[in-house]
Amino acid sequence: MPDTAEKVEDLNGLQKAAILILALDEETASLILKEMDPLSVEEVTRQVASITNIDPDTRTTVVKEFYDLAMAKSWAAEGGLEYAKNLLKKSCDPKVADQIIQQVAQSVHQTPFAFLQKAESEHLLTFIQDEHPQTIALIVSHLPYHKASEILGGLPAQKQIEVVKRIANMEQTNPEVIREVEAGLETRLSTMLSQRMEKAGGVDTVAEVLNLVDRATEKGILEGLETDDPDLAESIRRLMFVFDDIMLVNDKGIQSVLKEVDNDELSLALKTASDEMKDKIFNNMSERAAELIKEDMEFMGPVRVSDVEQAQQRIVDIVRRLEEAGEIIIAGRGGGEGDVIV
Repeated sequence: MPDTAEKVEDLNGLQKAAILILALDEETASLILKEMDPLSVEEVTRQVASITNIDPDTRTTVVKEFYDLAMAKSWAAEGGLEYAKNLLKKSCDPKVADQIIQQVAQSVHQTPFAFLQKAESEHLLTFIQDEHPQTIALIVSHLPYHKASEILGGLPAQKQIEVVKRIANMEQTNPEVIREVEAGLETRLSTMLSQRMEKAGGVDTVAEVLNLVDRATEKGILEGLETDDPDLAESIRRLMFVFDDIMLVNDKGIQSVLKEVDNDELSLALKTASDEMKDKIFNNMSERAAELIKEDMEFMGPVRVSDVEQAQQRIVDIVRRLEEAGEIIIAGRGGGEGDVIV
């Protein structure tokens, strides 16, 4: 009878995936399946259903292989393939380490510009914005959609159009061309990618500081900024009070806010809210009104995150306006219970 190592080597990737899923608890397994495309989920599920029993040693070996592979990818992203290989050889058999590194190397090779995942979008934009539109199009088309959108949004208007046109018309690209662009870009970005950038300052820092100063100081600073830079003042105001901070408004204040919010907008805003936030809102409504909102949320179906955020921001704007008028008090921002106007 073959030993465990030989039995595992005889398994294909699909079989190993199925064994791994069965080795995990249901919640973790479901999280993994959610990250897979529908076809892969179907194939793995079918394989899971066909498994009647798993040798404990085989299961342990498969799980360890998965763990080693995941760690090797992480190490390779941080310090390169050779660094990952050296670490692996300290924790497992050299032959196994070589096999894992081959898999990682193949994965990295199949993902052009994978090294850019470590670069902040603003820093990456600084380095590539002066490149030819065709080069930028090649890079952007190989980035995850969210990072690609950030890069595209940071380009000058005319260059945005040129890049989009080239992405739309791009078909197959010679691998050698991709490798040349990668090599040149990686050399230029090597210093940035090897250092951890410490972010300090920024609009969010100002907002956090102003949240803690007394009301008169905050008002004086923001009014001064309003004259010099209205857009900056508005950006700071929006960060000073966010939707989750509604938890800091007392019940009378919540009731005042709800009088100015229609049910459709409230249902949308609460779509991603915490249970504590929902309870606070529902506890300040009539039982009938709360039930209607809950029904609207239940039958609303999928919604865009941007739509939810816009609805939440409109409610935040109402809270800010009522606070400016002195009609509500936000805990920690000055005033007392006796100052509340109802």
